[in-house]
Amino acid sequence: MRISHVAWNLGGLAVPLAVAALTVPPLLARIGPERFGLLALAWGLIGYASGLDLGLGRALTQRVAGLRGSGQDHGIPDVLATAGRITLIAGLCFGVLVLLAVPAGAPDWVHAAGTPRGEITAAVLLLALALPAQAMSATYRGLNEAYLNFRGISLLRAGLGVVNFAGPWLVSLLTPHLGWLVLPLVASRLLSLAVYRALAWRCVRRGGANAPGRYQHRTGRELFAFGRWVTVSSIVSPMLVQADRFTIGALVSAAAVSAYVLPYEVVVQSLVLAGAVSSVMFPGLSRLLREDPLGWRPYFLTWLGRVAVLMALVCSLLALLLPWLLREWIGPQLQPVSVEVGRILCLGVFANALGTLFYALLHARGRADITARLHLAELPVFLALLAALIGAFGLPGAAWAWTLRMLADASLLGYFALRGTQPQGAAA
Repeated sequence: MRISHVAWNLGGLAVPLAVAALTVPPLLARIGPERFGLLALAWGLIGYASGLDLGLGRALTQRVAGLRGSGQDHGIPDVLATAGRITLIAGLCFGVLVLLAVPAGAPDWVHAAGTPRGEITAAVLLLALALPAQAMSATYRGLNEAYLNFRGISLLRAGLGVVNFAGPWLVSLLTPHLGWLVLPLVASRLLSLAVYRALAWRCVRRGGANAPGRYQHRTGRELFAFGRWVTVSSIVSPMLVQADRFTIGALVSAAAVSAYVLPYEVVVQSLVLAGAVSSVMFPGLSRLLREDPLGWRPYFLTWLGRVAVLMALVCSLLALLLPWLLREWIGPQLQPVSVEVGRILCLGVFANALGTLFYALLHARGRADITARLHLAELPVFLALLAALIGAFGLPGAAWAWTLRMLADASLLGYFALRGTQPQGAAA
């Protein structure tokens, strides 16, 4: 694994954090905690959409990395064209479902008495446009990762992250209308799709394959042999990640979402290191498992140890400095419960960092079925635990539910990832 690839990934994830640190406090002051909570839900829905590519982005990375490792680059255009078409259809279907949710009463599902229903409706309609673009972007990003094009991905990710926070802040200078606040999020996703696609085809051409590629039923079936399980994880995992804020919005209020999301974002963003390592590790492991099936374990354990030590230090420091960080960042609008929430989440973040690496190893070995089955098993337990702990302890209860799930998830992923079974899946 090249340190430069990790550095590019880390930079692409870190730049938006700096922008968020500058723009979130004035944005919160301008639009108020309720609209900010609704905006946080919009961020969550767009983040969820990146997992709606039916697992083909992950399957594409594994398949293309395997083809490159075996010198079969000529087959890559067909794989990309096939994955792109399937993802487009799937993304459009999900977008239609969101549109249908409006007449079904979706704007009334969140307690937000201070925000006009028309604003929430406009935001939901705009978000329906972003879902297909976000899903397809995940597929094209998967191909870029297979070619280790982390520079291009990171620059685009940084730009998206800047717009994600600076866009609503700039809009808030003119109007607090929720629909206008969401508009830059949607427009940036449509633009990023075009850029991701251009970067992906440039990688293919540089690899020596000049044909445009054609949709192939057999290739689609082979991708789904791996991707069907990633699909389950892609649908269920974002539910697990976003369920806390949506449950708080439904059981408590949109304003309470703000008190939870603000410390959550501060603490969870420390995962940029684990995410940067995991993204680079996945295609590297996919190739290594085929070129040297016995050489993956020392490679993986070395990076696992490095990430564990660094994340332990980061999370401990965060828990210590969190009261000061939140006061300096949020100012007088900080609610005391946010500090308690953030400290609880620090433990879950450490577990999640390790789980991210185990997740990458399982997928590199073609064992997406294990991660999918674990997520399916976790979902009902987590939702029940979340509702019970929120009812009993409020926002700290939500933080404990999230942290307990991360501890269980990392332990189970680690157990299955380090067992000595052989790689399986479409590219095995």
